[in-house]
Amino acid sequence: MRIDRNSYGTLALVYLVCALIAVTVVIFVPHLWIRCAVIAAMVWVCAWQTAFFRVPKRKHTAGPQEVTSVADGKVVIIEQVYEPEFLKRDCIQLSVYMNFFDVHANFWPADGEVKYYRYYPGEHMLAFKPKASEENEHTCVGMRLPGGQEILFKQLAGGFARRIVCHAQEGATVEGGTQCGIIKFGSRIDMYLPLDAKLRVKVGDLVRACETTLAEL
Repeated sequence: MRIDRNSYGTLALVYLVCALIAVTVVIFVPHLWIRCAVIAAMVWVCAWQTAFFRVPKRKHTAGPQEVTSVADGKVVIIEQVYEPEFLKRDCIQLSVYMNFFDVHANFWPADGEVKYYRYYPGEHMLAFKPKASEENEHTCVGMRLPGGQEILFKQLAGGFARRIVCHAQEGATVEGGTQCGIIKFGSRIDMYLPLDAKLRVKVGDLVRACETTLAEL
């Protein structure tokens, strides 16, 4: 396990704030039980944030026609939609919602080439709301897989997320299971797959990046 390199500053700030709170309580609060409770809470916050920004080691064992989850979380949407930006056709939207306790590092869902990348500033409504897909701050990444199939995924900021990191570059060849970015705090991944994709998950399923196959193309 390692810490996401784009999150060092955020973690340092968290550690500093927690340390200041703990020192302040030790100096100004006379009651030992309050001191111990606050210090324990600050240690928990530091541990939680360290785990939150970690990049876990995952083994990507999917086949060449399989698409794995970009993120840890829960499947909240599976529906047929029209994707007008990159695929420009009807497709299956499959959305994975990440809560505060999920790993928020994101991973490439398959081997392939990045054919399209855009970043859009926007709102920060709660990520599980349907309109978040269009109105929230987000990125769009279009990929072409070795078999010629094309897919698109979006990183969506949520109600508390204020930064999306995406390593996509148009024309780059990427390897499934390697890190493609991170979204800080509650957020969502929307994936757009061909209509003939054979889904391997359903709404309500918990999925893990790299390890859970979402669909076979």
